[in-house]
Amino acid sequence: MAPTSSPDASRAYRWTILVVSTLILMVTMGLLVNGLSIFFVPMGETEGWGRADIALINSIGLLGLALGCLVMGFAADRYGVRRIALMGIAVTGSSVCLASWATELWQFYLLFFIAGALGGGALAAPLMTLIGNWFVVGAGLAIGIASAGQAMGQGGMPFSGAFLIDALGWRGALFAQGLFILVVLFPLGFILRDIPTANKPEALPDQTPSGLPNTLIVIWMSVAVVFCCTTMSTPLMHLVPLIQGNGFSAPQAGGVFFLMLMVAIVGRVAFGKLTDIIGGIPTYLLASAWQTTLVFGFVFIERLDVMFIYAAIYGFGYAGVMTSIIVTTRNITAPAKRASSMGIVMAFGYVGHGVGGFQGGYFYDLTGAYDWTFANAALAGVINLIIVGSLWLTINRRPTAAMA
Repeated sequence: MAPTSSPDASRAYRWTILVVSTLILMVTMGLLVNGLSIFFVPMGETEGWGRADIALINSIGLLGLALGCLVMGFAADRYGVRRIALMGIAVTGSSVCLASWATELWQFYLLFFIAGALGGGALAAPLMTLIGNWFVVGAGLAIGIASAGQAMGQGGMPFSGAFLIDALGWRGALFAQGLFILVVLFPLGFILRDIPTANKPEALPDQTPSGLPNTLIVIWMSVAVVFCCTTMSTPLMHLVPLIQGNGFSAPQAGGVFFLMLMVAIVGRVAFGKLTDIIGGIPTYLLASAWQTTLVFGFVFIERLDVMFIYAAIYGFGYAGVMTSIIVTTRNITAPAKRASSMGIVMAFGYVGHGVGGFQGGYFYDLTGAYDWTFANAALAGVINLIIVGSLWLTINRRPTAAMA
């Protein structure tokens, strides 16, 4: 425990916590949130499954992730983040390896549900909460950096997956990704630890900064993020097959996606810093408006060079959404209930991810094109803006409101 034996050492060790947490989130969340997007075409060609059937694998995994987020924050408080995170890494890697041998759709549904509930659910909210606890000052920037790492994973996992599929086939690629999680990430999990001087829950305020009931704020945010993440997940899951449908190869489509997520790395850090300056909700509104305005434009682009440029522009702004959701939840909920509030809001966010991914596959199978898929994403974005805007107005009309 030497690294945390003094205040100075503790302040230095928080960067170790941030780096390790970011690496774990990068790979696991990159795989579970949208890593299957590069597998849509080869799985459909070899197994004869529909696009919606394959998208449902991801959606069920995200449903498991949502359910896991609801309970794993409490489990981490009781048993410690390290134990829960190690379980999450082991379950994720093992489930993905086993999925590489699955032959029926129900087997994929079951394995990815387990990977989400006991794997990703044990990592997403606990690790983000852990980072926020270590960075009492500058939490927005720290969360932005971790969120940027997740963006790198969301781009890097499909991009690397494209080359693995070319070399090993889609089953071999899936097994290689699961094995990497077990061999590389599991040992890193032993570095994680709770902050030594963590505040006791009874010493934290039980009231929200605005004076609104914490339950009301959590419900308000949870409804908003369902629509927000429906918008967000549509290009995350369906941009690669959309580009492939225009006659481009998997590596080319993966290259566009990878660029979008690499630009998103900068965007997530920038928007994280912005939350420290103007507040969480204004930043959330800005990022949401950015992605809502641009998401439908993907269906009109047929040239690869134009798609690269457009995806980069979209990626910078959309990137701020997930960072600002986490920071906003941290800022406007009661400190004594922050972990549980974060878990609930993130759970509904992953429900939105599942809805967006599934509706994309469903409307593609129904129409043979992606027009309705991306139109629905834009509509969901508008609804999210209305909900979050009304929350912001409600908070700022109260005499006790702080900058949200």
